[in-house]
Amino acid sequence: MVEKKEPAKGWPVIKGEFDVGDPKSCVAVATAGSHFGQWPIKAGAAISGPFHTENLGIEKIVANVISNPNIRFIIITGAEVKGHISGDALECLHKNGLKGGRIVGAKGAIPFIENLDDKAVKRFQEQVQTVYMIDVEDEQKITAAIKDCIAKDPGAFAGEPMLLEIKETKIGEEEEEAGGEVVAGAVPAGGVVSGMASEIMMIQSRIRLIKQDVKGIGYLNKFAMGWYAGKMEGVMIGLVLSLLLLALLFPQGVDLSTLRIK
Repeated sequence: MVEKKEPAKGWPVIKGEFDVGDPKSCVAVATAGSHFGQWPIKAGAAISGPFHTENLGIEKIVANVISNPNIRFIIITGAEVKGHISGDALECLHKNGLKGGRIVGAKGAIPFIENLDDKAVKRFQEQVQTVYMIDVEDEQKITAAIKDCIAKDPGAFAGEPMLLEIKETKIGEEEEEAGGEVVAGAVPAGGVVSGMASEIMMIQSRIRLIKQDVKGIGYLNKFAMGWYAGKMEGVMIGLVLSLLLLALLFPQGVDLSTLRIK
């Protein structure tokens, strides 16, 4: 029987949009942009829920994980969030950590972290292993991953629960509440984007998405033109070959009026 510990009092210590199961379970399920409801909990997860941003959303996950030493695995799954790319950011935080307050290697728009220090990040990295299944929404596959983690449960982490204070005024908070998307851009030294700056970032996001759509349409047009050109080229080659074949078979020609071979 593996050793278990009591999580921090009142765990989960940071409230959010998630479902809670057995706090002694070793698995947390982070579902990015997907909402799975209760079935990950029924499969054995300690906590399961979405995280839409690559900053505040990730900070809440880390705070709830390191305040419960029993959690040793985090499954990163569900549909990736456009613009934020939060699933990738969480995996990068675990693999690469922070540099200058930014998640190293993250592809998201503004992966700037304010409420996690190096000590908290290191604890997160040491306490859990990640199971990266981003863009997977299949219940059977995710349930199997949960069961597999439970079967490999190493027991509670050696350290005691670590508590963090998460300030809610964050980069991307307005976009998360509005269901919007953001893109990379100039961020103040303090890391906070507010007022007109957030509106500008939202407009930049829309422009980027439009550019991506236009580029996609361009690729489709090029494909269609290439297909049509290839088709016409094939018709012409077939016609020429047919005429050459007729010339070889009937070197004297054909009397089309009588349809008799001369």
